[in-house]
Amino acid sequence: MEKEARNSIQRATQSVRVLLETEFAEQMEGLFDIGLDGTIAEDPGGHLDGSQRVLRAKLVAAIEHEKAGGITAAEAVGSYLREAAFTALNRFGALKMLEARDLVQECISKGYQSSGFREFSGLAPGLLGLSADRSYRLYIESLFDEIGCEVRVLFDRRDPASLLWPRRQALHEVLRILNDPELAAVWDEDETIGWTFQYFNSDEERRQMRAESSAPRNGRELAVRNQFFTPRYVVQFLTDNTLGRIWYEMRQGNTQLRDLEYLACRSGEVFLGEEEEAPAAVCVGGDGPIQKESIKRPNYVRFRAKRDPRDMRVLDPACGSGHFLLYAFDLFETIYEEAWTDDSPPTSVASGRTLRADYPDVESLRSALPGLILRYNLNGIDIDPRCAQIASLGLWLRAQRAFSDLCVERAARPPITKTNIVVAESMPGESELRREFVASLSEPLGRLVDCVFERMELGGETGTLLRIEADIRETMRDVLGEHGELFQASDQERWQRAEEEMLTALQEYSERAANGRALQRKLFAEDATRGLGFIDLCSKRYQLVLMNPPFGAFAEGVRTWARARWPITKNDMYAAFVERGIELLEPKGRLGAITSRTGFFLSSFKRWREDVILKRAPPMVVADLGHGVMDDAMVEAAAYCLELAE
Repeated sequence: MEKEARNSIQRATQSVRVLLETEFAEQMEGLFDIGLDGTIAEDPGGHLDGSQRVLRAKLVAAIEHEKAGGITAAEAVGSYLREAAFTALNRFGALKMLEARDLVQECISKGYQSSGFREFSGLAPGLLGLSADRSYRLYIESLFDEIGCEVRVLFDRRDPASLLWPRRQALHEVLRILNDPELAAVWDEDETIGWTFQYFNSDEERRQMRAESSAPRNGRELAVRNQFFTPRYVVQFLTDNTLGRIWYEMRQGNTQLRDLEYLACRSGEVFLGEEEEAPAAVCVGGDGPIQKESIKRPNYVRFRAKRDPRDMRVLDPACGSGHFLLYAFDLFETIYEEAWTDDSPPTSVASGRTLRADYPDVESLRSALPGLILRYNLNGIDIDPRCAQIASLGLWLRAQRAFSDLCVERAARPPITKTNIVVAESMPGESELRREFVASLSEPLGRLVDCVFERMELGGETGTLLRIEADIRETMRDVLGEHGELFQASDQERWQRAEEEMLTALQEYSERAANGRALQRKLFAEDATRGLGFIDLCSKRYQLVLMNPPFGAFAEGVRTWARARWPITKNDMYAAFVERGIELLEPKGRLGAITSRTGFFLSSFKRWREDVILKRAPPMVVADLGHGVMDDAMVEAAAYCLELAE
């Protein structure tokens, strides 16, 4: 995307953020008696009607839930306002993007005069008794509910961030900004929602954080200070030489992906089978003494065993708005169609059948293809819950575009209800609710839940680096080993069974409405469920890992932990993320990363180079990129692809 377009997105995003945060703060203080300093009046007075009192109770519960994470009352109110503004902005922006793709009728572009709202009003005569403001809100929220059947992570109106709605003047100003003609061209771009995410936090906010502390002080600062958009050409370079290269070797060069723009392969590559030995060098040229330059060895490549595409997993362990996953989606479209035409296709571990057996004609494959990619192939983790919103929405929009590109009729499109994007965060902090929940479980399962909560305490500041799956394995052996059938199962099977029991118990717990604590239980259960999703992704191994990880010092609160847990790479988070990414690879898996280039020459990274990179996953391709690659990031960058030894 051109700089001018990005500047327009930045101005609009910052304007809408200020507008919405101001609007919601005025409602909190003026209507609901919730002060920005965190003070909450015990009795808000008689000016609230019954529905407003219920809404206020939900706001108070949401703020108390924020406070349980260890922050002050004022910080909890500020955090809520920020998340409410972000969610509202994303929803209105998403509707603009849906309009541009003809996935919804005109609803935002002309405000109350939008054709979709006029039609809605004509079909719902009950709206005649309502004001235009209330009718329009009902219409937009109906759209949220409809889209939320698939993209729940962003459009779920039960989310506490959805409790407030901008009043008439503020809403009209938001729509005016989003409908500015200078933004008209950006809504059809897949990257737009990612740039909105990056520009939500201002440069001034980042500069203030850096001025106040040389290192991040908490998980939020770590996320904000490392939100740098990965340029498209870097995404292509790394994905072409990991996913593209792996498929190229599986197909022995017989693939459309051999023409990828940044794929590093040499003409005349000769593929060898698993047991074949490369022939000796041959001499070519004229008579007489052998000259060094006349000795030629073809570029021999050992091809990989074929796989069903459903068994090819990609992970971005610091996914941000999902740019690597979006481009990987493009490549998987080609991969699936080529695999379907294969004369000797492999059987999928995931389904137990070949792709052709499950989808006997190309039309059935194309109808299922977007859902298959999101279900089986693409996985992302981040410490910022907003990333889950943005990345999930971006992938869902990409799936809808795929349906259109593949000429799949609307009626034949199966719903896309799940993406494998999870948040790495601490388990909910309400100790009383935790004790109450654990008391409702069987003894061994309750002990495992306690362990999960304790070990996840640092999740919001360490993310994928937590190595939570190793802690879970150790605890399962201690806690569950002596309990019947669980003793006979593998670690992975035991975890899956325990996870299913915990998810069922959390669902039941959240539905209990005793003591007027239904909302608190719901928030507690949803946070805990997200934590289990994070553990699940960390327990798997991946054929490739792609990332633009955070760089610099660990957050202040985890420095001691990092020295003990990451002794080789404790000096910089990006080095630890590369080490962790290698751990998450399966044999011959590939890792692609863009990081600071300092690791390749500074003496403080010597053990990282020797013990992590060269011994375990040597570089296959490296690009030294220098300054100015990631906008304002003050770093000289390198992009490289590593391959884990067998």
